[in-house]
Amino acid sequence: MNETPMPRARAVVDLAALRANVRALRAHAPRAALMAVVKSDGYGHGAVPCARAARQAGAAWIGTATPQEALALRAAGDVGRLMCWLWTPGDPWRAAVEADIDVSVSGMWALREVVAAARAARLVARVQLKADTGLGRSGCMPADWPELTAAAREAETGGAIKVTGVWSHFACADEPGHPSIAPQLALFGEMSEQAALAGLEPEVRHLANSAALLTLPEAHFDLVRTGIAVYGVSPSPELGDPADFGLRPVMTLAASLASVKRVPDGHGVSYGHHYVTPAETTLALIPVGYADGIPRHASGTGPVLVAGKWRTVVGRIAMDQFVVDLGDDKAEAGDEALLFGPGDRGEPTAEDWARAANTIAYEIVTRIGTRVPRVHTGVRASENGEPGENAASAESAAHAANAANAENKSTGSAT
Repeated sequence: MNETPMPRARAVVDLAALRANVRALRAHAPRAALMAVVKSDGYGHGAVPCARAARQAGAAWIGTATPQEALALRAAGDVGRLMCWLWTPGDPWRAAVEADIDVSVSGMWALREVVAAARAARLVARVQLKADTGLGRSGCMPADWPELTAAAREAETGGAIKVTGVWSHFACADEPGHPSIAPQLALFGEMSEQAALAGLEPEVRHLANSAALLTLPEAHFDLVRTGIAVYGVSPSPELGDPADFGLRPVMTLAASLASVKRVPDGHGVSYGHHYVTPAETTLALIPVGYADGIPRHASGTGPVLVAGKWRTVVGRIAMDQFVVDLGDDKAEAGDEALLFGPGDRGEPTAEDWARAANTIAYEIVTRIGTRVPRVHTGVRASENGEPGENAASAESAAHAANAANAENKSTGSAT
Protein backbone atom coordinates (compact mmCIF):
# COMPACT_ATOMS: atom_id res chain seq x y z
CA MET A 1 0.00 0.00 0.00
CA ASN A 2 1.12 3.55 -0.69
CA GLU A 3 -1.00 5.45 1.77
CA THR A 4 0.03 8.97 2.72
CA PRO A 5 -0.15 9.37 6.49
CA MET A 6 -2.22 12.21 7.87
CA PRO A 7 -0.17 15.10 9.23
CA ARG A 8 -0.18 15.58 13.00
CA ALA A 9 -2.43 18.59 12.47
CA ARG A 10 -4.11 20.23 9.52
CA ALA A 11 -6.32 23.15 8.72
CA VAL A 12 -8.72 22.03 6.02
CA VAL A 13 -9.89 25.05 4.01
CA ASP A 14 -13.05 24.57 1.96
CA LEU A 15 -12.79 26.88 -1.04
CA ALA A 16 -16.22 25.85 -2.32
CA ALA A 17 -17.65 27.21 0.94
CA LEU A 18 -15.64 30.40 0.49
CA ARG A 19 -17.05 30.92 -2.99
CA ALA A 20 -20.57 30.32 -1.67
CA ASN A 21 -19.93 32.89 1.07
CA VAL A 22 -18.82 35.48 -1.47
CA ARG A 23 -21.96 34.89 -3.51
CA ALA A 24 -24.12 35.19 -0.38
CA LEU A 25 -22.41 38.43 0.61
CA ARG A 26 -22.87 39.87 -2.88
CA ALA A 27 -26.57 39.14 -2.54
CA HIS A 28 -26.65 41.21 0.67
CA ALA A 29 -25.26 44.23 -1.23
CA PRO A 30 -26.46 43.76 -4.81
CA ARG A 31 -25.81 47.34 -5.94
CA ALA A 32 -22.22 47.53 -4.69
CA ALA A 33 -19.05 45.87 -5.88
CA LEU A 34 -17.47 43.49 -3.38
CA MET A 35 -13.91 43.47 -2.06
CA ALA A 36 -12.66 40.26 -0.48
CA VAL A 37 -9.98 41.05 2.08
CA VAL A 38 -7.17 38.48 2.31
CA LYS A 39 -4.83 40.23 4.75
CA SER A 40 -2.86 38.15 7.27
CA ASP A 41 -2.58 35.28 4.78
CA GLY A 42 -6.30 35.26 4.15
CA TYR A 43 -7.14 35.45 7.87
CA GLY A 44 -5.03 32.33 8.27
CA HIS A 45 -6.70 30.44 5.41
CA GLY A 46 -4.11 31.06 2.67
CA ALA A 47 -4.17 34.35 0.78
CA VAL A 48 -3.44 33.15 -2.74
CA PRO A 49 -6.01 30.31 -3.03
CA CYS A 50 -8.61 32.37 -1.15
CA ALA A 51 -8.12 35.39 -3.40
CA ARG A 52 -8.42 33.19 -6.46
CA ALA A 53 -11.60 31.55 -5.15
CA ALA A 54 -13.11 34.92 -4.22
CA ARG A 55 -12.50 36.28 -7.70
CA GLN A 56 -14.10 33.15 -9.19
CA ALA A 57 -17.20 33.90 -7.13
CA GLY A 58 -17.44 37.47 -8.38
CA ALA A 59 -15.32 39.58 -6.02
CA ALA A 60 -14.42 42.62 -8.11
CA TRP A 61 -11.65 43.69 -5.71
CA ILE A 62 -9.14 42.02 -3.42
CA GLY A 63 -7.84 43.88 -0.37
CA THR A 64 -4.75 43.51 1.79
CA ALA A 65 -3.32 45.45 4.68
CA THR A 66 0.35 45.69 3.70
CA PRO A 67 1.98 46.33 0.33
CA GLN A 68 4.06 43.20 0.80
CA GLU A 69 0.85 41.14 0.94
CA ALA A 70 -0.44 42.79 -2.22
CA LEU A 71 2.82 42.34 -4.10
CA ALA A 72 2.92 38.66 -3.12
CA LEU A 73 -0.51 38.20 -4.69
CA ARG A 74 0.66 39.85 -7.90
CA ALA A 75 3.77 37.63 -7.91
CA ALA A 76 1.49 34.60 -7.60
CA GLY A 77 -0.41 35.64 -10.72
CA ASP A 78 -3.31 37.66 -9.33
CA VAL A 79 -4.82 40.14 -11.76
CA GLY A 80 -7.66 42.59 -11.30
CA ARG A 81 -8.32 45.39 -8.89
CA LEU A 82 -6.22 45.11 -5.76
CA MET A 83 -5.91 47.58 -2.89
CA CYS A 84 -3.63 47.82 0.15
CA TRP A 85 -3.85 50.40 2.92
CA LEU A 86 -1.28 50.01 5.70
CA TRP A 87 1.74 52.05 4.62
CA THR A 88 4.77 53.41 6.44
CA PRO A 89 7.43 55.83 5.16
CA GLY A 90 9.87 54.12 2.82
CA ASP A 91 7.51 51.29 1.89
CA PRO A 92 7.64 49.94 -1.71
CA TRP A 93 5.43 52.58 -3.32
CA ARG A 94 7.07 52.30 -6.72
CA ALA A 95 6.70 48.53 -6.82
CA ALA A 96 3.02 48.91 -5.97
CA VAL A 97 2.54 51.52 -8.68
CA GLU A 98 4.26 49.29 -11.22
CA ALA A 99 2.07 46.37 -10.13
CA ASP A 100 -1.11 48.43 -10.71
CA ILE A 101 -2.14 48.29 -7.05
CA ASP A 102 -4.49 50.89 -5.58
CA VAL A 103 -2.69 52.49 -2.64
CA SER A 104 -4.27 54.25 0.32
CA VAL A 105 -3.18 57.73 1.34
CA SER A 106 -4.11 59.20 4.72
CA GLY A 107 -1.82 62.24 4.89
CA MET A 108 0.48 64.56 3.05
CA TRP A 109 3.63 62.52 3.69
CA ALA A 110 2.09 59.52 1.96
CA LEU A 111 0.86 61.60 -0.96
CA ARG A 112 4.37 62.96 -1.45
CA GLU A 113 5.86 59.46 -1.45
CA VAL A 114 3.39 58.01 -3.93
CA VAL A 115 3.73 61.01 -6.26
CA ALA A 116 7.52 60.60 -6.24
CA ALA A 117 7.15 56.88 -6.92
CA ALA A 118 4.77 57.48 -9.81
CA ARG A 119 7.11 60.01 -11.40
CA ALA A 120 10.07 57.67 -11.00
CA ALA A 121 8.11 54.85 -12.61
CA ARG A 122 6.65 57.20 -15.28
CA LEU A 123 3.23 55.75 -14.51
CA VAL A 124 -0.02 57.06 -13.07
CA ALA A 125 -0.54 55.80 -9.52
CA ARG A 126 -3.97 54.66 -8.38
CA VAL A 127 -4.67 56.43 -5.07
CA GLN A 128 -7.51 56.08 -2.60
CA LEU A 129 -7.86 58.80 0.03
CA LYS A 130 -8.80 57.60 3.49
CA ALA A 131 -10.83 59.78 5.84
CA ASP A 132 -10.81 59.37 9.61
CA THR A 133 -14.51 59.59 10.40
CA GLY A 134 -14.10 58.46 13.99
CA LEU A 135 -12.09 55.23 14.21
CA GLY A 136 -8.93 57.06 15.27
CA ARG A 137 -6.45 54.89 13.40
CA SER A 138 -5.16 55.80 9.93
CA GLY A 139 -7.10 58.29 7.87
CA CYS A 140 -7.04 62.03 7.38
CA MET A 141 -8.74 64.13 10.04
CA PRO A 142 -11.59 66.39 8.85
CA ALA A 143 -9.57 69.52 9.63
CA ASP A 144 -6.76 68.35 7.33
CA TRP A 145 -9.00 66.95 4.60
CA PRO A 146 -9.23 70.15 2.49
CA GLU A 147 -5.43 70.34 2.23
CA LEU A 148 -5.11 66.67 1.31
CA THR A 149 -7.87 66.67 -1.29
CA ALA A 150 -6.57 69.88 -2.88
CA ALA A 151 -3.05 68.48 -3.07
CA ALA A 152 -4.35 65.21 -4.49
CA ARG A 153 -6.27 67.09 -7.16
CA GLU A 154 -3.15 69.06 -8.04
CA ALA A 155 -1.14 65.82 -8.36
CA GLU A 156 -3.94 64.36 -10.45
CA THR A 157 -3.96 67.36 -12.76
CA GLY A 158 -0.21 66.99 -13.09
CA GLY A 159 -0.60 63.43 -14.29
CA ALA A 160 1.10 61.66 -11.38
CA ILE A 161 -1.94 60.05 -9.78
CA LYS A 162 -5.56 59.17 -10.33
CA VAL A 163 -7.79 59.32 -7.25
CA THR A 164 -9.81 56.14 -7.62
CA GLY A 165 -11.48 56.07 -4.23
CA VAL A 166 -12.52 57.82 -1.03
CA TRP A 167 -12.99 55.57 1.94
CA SER A 168 -13.19 55.17 5.70
CA HIS A 169 -13.79 52.52 8.33
CA PHE A 170 -16.43 52.02 11.02
CA ALA A 171 -15.40 51.72 14.66
CA CYS A 172 -18.44 49.87 16.02
CA ALA A 173 -20.51 48.46 13.17
CA ASP A 174 -20.39 45.10 14.94
CA GLU A 175 -22.37 46.60 17.85
CA PRO A 176 -25.91 47.19 16.58
CA GLY A 177 -27.24 50.62 17.44
CA HIS A 178 -23.91 51.97 18.70
CA PRO A 179 -24.07 55.78 18.90
CA SER A 180 -20.92 56.22 16.80
CA ILE A 181 -22.41 54.64 13.68
CA ALA A 182 -24.73 57.41 12.50
CA PRO A 183 -22.18 60.25 13.05
CA GLN A 184 -19.52 58.30 11.12
CA LEU A 185 -21.92 57.69 8.27
CA ALA A 186 -22.87 61.37 8.13
CA LEU A 187 -19.26 62.57 8.31
CA PHE A 188 -18.24 60.21 5.52
CA GLY A 189 -20.94 61.77 3.34
CA GLU A 190 -19.68 65.25 4.15
CA MET A 191 -16.05 64.39 3.44
CA SER A 192 -17.02 62.71 0.18
CA GLU A 193 -18.80 65.91 -0.85
CA GLN A 194 -15.73 67.96 0.08
CA ALA A 195 -13.60 65.73 -2.14
CA ALA A 196 -15.99 66.35 -5.01
CA LEU A 197 -15.82 70.09 -4.41
CA ALA A 198 -12.03 69.82 -4.68
CA GLY A 199 -12.54 68.44 -8.18
CA LEU A 200 -12.04 64.76 -7.43
CA GLU A 201 -14.23 62.15 -9.11
CA PRO A 202 -13.45 58.87 -7.35
CA GLU A 203 -14.52 55.63 -8.94
CA VAL A 204 -15.62 54.13 -5.62
CA ARG A 205 -16.62 55.31 -2.16
CA HIS A 206 -16.53 52.67 0.54
CA LEU A 207 -17.17 52.52 4.26
CA ALA A 208 -18.83 49.15 4.98
CA ASN A 209 -16.92 46.26 6.51
CA SER A 210 -18.45 42.78 7.02
CA ALA A 211 -20.71 43.90 9.87
CA ALA A 212 -21.94 46.99 8.03
CA LEU A 213 -22.52 45.03 4.86
CA LEU A 214 -24.83 42.68 6.76
CA THR A 215 -26.71 45.26 8.83
CA LEU A 216 -26.36 48.76 7.32
CA PRO A 217 -27.49 48.89 3.69
CA GLU A 218 -27.27 52.69 3.78
CA ALA A 219 -23.50 52.30 4.18
CA HIS A 220 -22.93 50.15 1.08
CA PHE A 221 -22.12 53.02 -1.33
CA ASP A 222 -20.12 51.78 -4.37
CA LEU A 223 -18.02 49.06 -2.76
CA VAL A 224 -18.21 46.88 0.35
CA ARG A 225 -15.13 45.43 2.05
CA THR A 226 -15.71 41.94 3.38
CA GLY A 227 -13.11 40.35 5.61
CA ILE A 228 -14.04 37.80 8.24
CA ALA A 229 -17.45 37.06 6.69
CA VAL A 230 -15.77 35.75 3.53
CA TYR A 231 -14.39 32.95 5.69
CA GLY A 232 -17.80 32.10 7.12
CA VAL A 233 -17.25 33.63 10.55
CA SER A 234 -19.78 36.07 11.95
CA PRO A 235 -18.30 39.54 12.53
CA SER A 236 -20.08 39.59 15.89
CA PRO A 237 -22.15 37.10 17.89
CA GLU A 238 -24.54 39.98 18.60
CA LEU A 239 -25.35 40.17 14.90
CA GLY A 240 -26.07 36.47 14.52
CA ASP A 241 -24.48 33.14 13.69
CA PRO A 242 -22.94 32.54 10.26
CA ALA A 243 -25.99 30.54 9.18
CA ASP A 244 -28.21 33.56 9.89
CA PHE A 245 -26.51 35.29 6.95
CA GLY A 246 -26.18 32.27 4.67
CA LEU A 247 -22.51 31.78 5.50
CA ARG A 248 -20.51 28.64 6.25
CA PRO A 249 -17.21 28.46 8.19
CA VAL A 250 -14.40 27.68 5.77
CA MET A 251 -11.71 26.27 8.09
CA THR A 252 -11.70 22.99 9.99
CA LEU A 253 -8.81 22.52 12.41
CA ALA A 254 -8.02 18.88 13.17
CA ALA A 255 -5.21 16.89 14.74
CA SER A 256 -4.29 13.24 15.18
CA LEU A 257 -4.08 11.95 18.75
CA ALA A 258 -0.43 11.47 19.67
CA SER A 259 -1.03 9.34 22.76
CA VAL A 260 -3.88 7.59 24.55
CA LYS A 261 -3.22 6.00 27.96
CA ARG A 262 -4.84 4.93 31.20
CA VAL A 263 -3.69 6.71 34.32
CA PRO A 264 -4.64 6.25 37.99
CA ASP A 265 -6.63 8.65 40.11
CA GLY A 266 -4.62 11.54 41.53
CA HIS A 267 -2.42 11.79 38.42
CA GLY A 268 -1.29 15.35 37.63
CA VAL A 269 -1.68 16.66 34.10
CA SER A 270 0.61 19.16 32.36
CA TYR A 271 2.65 21.98 33.88
CA GLY A 272 1.74 23.09 37.36
CA HIS A 273 -0.68 20.18 37.90
CA HIS A 274 -3.67 22.51 37.64
CA TYR A 275 -5.66 19.39 36.81
CA VAL A 276 -5.40 16.17 38.77
CA THR A 277 -7.43 13.15 37.68
CA PRO A 278 -10.34 12.53 40.07
CA ALA A 279 -10.42 8.79 39.26
CA GLU A 280 -8.73 6.24 37.05
CA THR A 281 -9.22 7.56 33.55
CA THR A 282 -7.95 7.76 29.97
CA LEU A 283 -5.95 10.75 28.82
CA ALA A 284 -5.51 11.69 25.17
CA LEU A 285 -2.68 13.93 23.95
CA ILE A 286 -3.39 16.39 21.13
CA PRO A 287 -0.17 17.51 19.41
CA VAL A 288 -0.84 21.23 18.96
CA GLY A 289 -0.18 24.05 21.38
CA TYR A 290 0.31 27.76 21.67
CA ALA A 291 3.15 27.67 19.11
CA ASP A 292 0.48 26.53 16.65
CA GLY A 293 -1.91 29.28 17.69
CA ILE A 294 -3.94 27.44 20.31
CA PRO A 295 -4.54 30.13 22.96
CA ARG A 296 -2.81 29.26 26.23
CA HIS A 297 -5.43 31.21 28.14
CA ALA A 298 -8.00 28.63 26.98
CA SER A 299 -6.35 26.12 29.34
CA GLY A 300 -9.15 24.37 31.18
CA THR A 301 -11.84 25.79 28.89
CA GLY A 302 -11.00 25.04 25.24
CA PRO A 303 -13.43 22.58 23.59
CA VAL A 304 -12.44 19.62 21.38
CA LEU A 305 -14.43 16.81 19.75
CA VAL A 306 -12.74 13.47 20.46
CA ALA A 307 -14.34 10.03 20.14
CA GLY A 308 -17.70 11.58 19.28
CA LYS A 309 -18.00 13.85 22.31
CA TRP A 310 -17.05 17.33 23.35
CA ARG A 311 -14.09 17.38 25.71
CA THR A 312 -12.49 20.29 27.47
CA VAL A 313 -8.76 20.92 27.68
CA VAL A 314 -7.44 19.71 31.04
CA GLY A 315 -4.33 21.25 32.54
CA ARG A 316 -2.25 23.88 30.85
CA ILE A 317 -1.94 24.18 27.09
CA ALA A 318 1.78 23.84 26.38
CA MET A 319 3.81 25.06 23.42
CA ASP A 320 3.25 21.95 21.32
CA GLN A 321 0.48 19.93 22.95
CA PHE A 322 -2.42 19.67 25.36
CA VAL A 323 -4.46 16.95 27.04
CA VAL A 324 -8.12 15.98 27.23
CA ASP A 325 -9.68 13.51 29.67
CA LEU A 326 -11.71 10.78 27.95
CA GLY A 327 -12.94 9.10 31.11
CA ASP A 328 -13.72 5.49 30.14
CA ASP A 329 -14.32 6.23 26.46
CA LYS A 330 -12.18 4.45 23.89
CA ALA A 331 -9.75 6.04 21.46
CA GLU A 332 -6.43 5.19 19.85
CA ALA A 333 -3.33 7.10 18.82
CA GLY A 334 -3.95 8.43 15.33
CA ASP A 335 -7.66 9.04 15.87
CA GLU A 336 -8.91 12.44 14.83
CA ALA A 337 -9.53 15.31 17.22
CA LEU A 338 -11.59 18.21 15.86
CA LEU A 339 -10.78 21.53 17.46
CA PHE A 340 -13.17 23.60 15.38
CA GLY A 341 -15.04 23.59 12.12
CA PRO A 342 -18.49 24.35 10.68
CA GLY A 343 -20.18 22.11 13.26
CA ASP A 344 -21.40 19.41 10.89
CA ARG A 345 -20.24 16.62 13.16
CA GLY A 346 -21.02 18.38 16.38
CA GLU A 347 -17.51 19.82 16.65
CA PRO A 348 -16.88 23.22 18.25
CA THR A 349 -16.70 26.31 16.08
CA ALA A 350 -14.14 29.09 16.07
CA GLU A 351 -16.69 31.14 18.01
CA ASP A 352 -16.76 28.45 20.73
CA TRP A 353 -13.00 28.78 21.07
CA ALA A 354 -13.32 32.57 21.11
CA ARG A 355 -15.70 32.34 24.06
CA ALA A 356 -13.39 29.89 25.82
CA ALA A 357 -10.41 32.23 25.36
CA ASN A 358 -12.34 35.47 25.97
CA THR A 359 -11.46 36.83 22.53
CA ILE A 360 -13.00 37.07 19.06
CA ALA A 361 -13.23 34.41 16.38
CA TYR A 362 -11.07 36.55 14.07
CA GLU A 363 -8.12 35.90 16.35
CA ILE A 364 -8.78 32.17 16.59
CA VAL A 365 -8.57 31.50 12.84
CA THR A 366 -5.88 34.09 12.09
CA ARG A 367 -3.43 32.91 14.73
CA ILE A 368 -3.14 29.29 13.53
CA GLY A 369 0.58 28.96 12.91
CA THR A 370 2.74 27.88 10.01
CA ARG A 371 3.46 24.43 11.50
CA VAL A 372 -0.13 23.55 10.67
CA PRO A 373 -0.42 22.86 6.92
CA ARG A 374 -3.38 24.27 5.03
CA VAL A 375 -5.18 21.63 2.98
CA HIS A 376 -7.36 23.33 0.38
CA THR A 377 -10.40 21.44 -0.87
CA GLY A 378 -13.03 22.47 -3.40
CA VAL A 379 -10.37 23.71 -5.83
CA ARG A 380 -11.71 24.26 -9.31
CA ALA A 381 -10.20 22.16 -12.06
CA SER A 382 -9.83 25.32 -14.12
CA GLU A 383 -9.52 28.82 -12.70
CA ASN A 384 -11.66 30.27 -15.45
CA GLY A 385 -13.94 27.32 -16.11
CA GLU A 386 -17.43 26.75 -14.93
CA PRO A 387 -18.00 24.69 -11.79
CA GLY A 388 -16.74 21.22 -11.57
CA GLU A 389 -15.27 21.21 -8.11
CA ASN A 390 -12.67 18.56 -7.56
CA ALA A 391 -13.88 15.61 -5.57
CA ALA A 392 -13.66 16.24 -1.84
CA SER A 393 -10.82 14.63 0.02
CA ALA A 394 -11.44 11.38 1.84
CA GLU A 395 -11.44 13.33 5.06
CA SER A 396 -14.13 15.73 3.84
CA ALA A 397 -16.20 12.83 2.56
CA ALA A 398 -16.00 11.17 5.93
CA HIS A 399 -17.08 14.41 7.57
CA ALA A 400 -20.18 14.56 5.38
CA ALA A 401 -21.03 10.91 5.85
CA ASN A 402 -20.89 11.18 9.61
CA ALA A 403 -22.68 14.51 9.92
CA ALA A 404 -26.14 13.04 10.41
CA ASN A 405 -24.89 10.78 13.17
CA ALA A 406 -22.92 13.42 15.05
CA GLU A 407 -23.44 13.55 18.77
CA ASN A 408 -23.87 17.30 18.91
CA LYS A 409 -21.98 18.81 21.81
CA SER A 410 -22.42 15.74 23.97
CA THR A 411 -20.43 15.84 27.18
CA GLY A 412 -17.68 13.41 28.08
CA SER A 413 -17.50 11.70 31.45
CA ALA A 414 -14.71 14.03 32.52
CA THR A 415 -13.90 17.57 31.50
